[in-house]
Amino acid sequence: MHNFKDLKVWQKSIELAVEVYKATSLLPNDEKYGLISQMKRCSVSVSSNIAEGSGRGSSAQFKYFLNISQGSAFELETQLIISNRLELLDDNLSTSLIEKTTEIQKMIYALDKSIKI
Repeated sequence: MHNFKDLKVWQKSIELAVEVYKATSLLPNDEKYGLISQMKRCSVSVSSNIAEGSGRGSSAQFKYFLNISQGSAFELETQLIISNRLELLDDNLSTSLIEKTTEIQKMIYALDKSIKI
């Protein structure tokens, strides 16, 4: 069992979720049940699955939840790209959020590979 609060990847994914929530407040209201909802859920899912996996009883279960977290990070990246192409998010904000998401994807990958079953 890992203390998820000590994991740098969890800390960074919390920061990303906060930034995504702020960014989605800039999107038009008609996206409330579309991109806004999806992006919020994905961003929260990244850190939530890291935390859930760390509390499980085995390394195999932790790796499973890291894989779910990774999937959410890639889903979020896709939604950020779509938001930018629709010109709902400006280039600077979109690029910054995508770079942070990519960094987290790499960190999740490295953490997953470091866990021995």
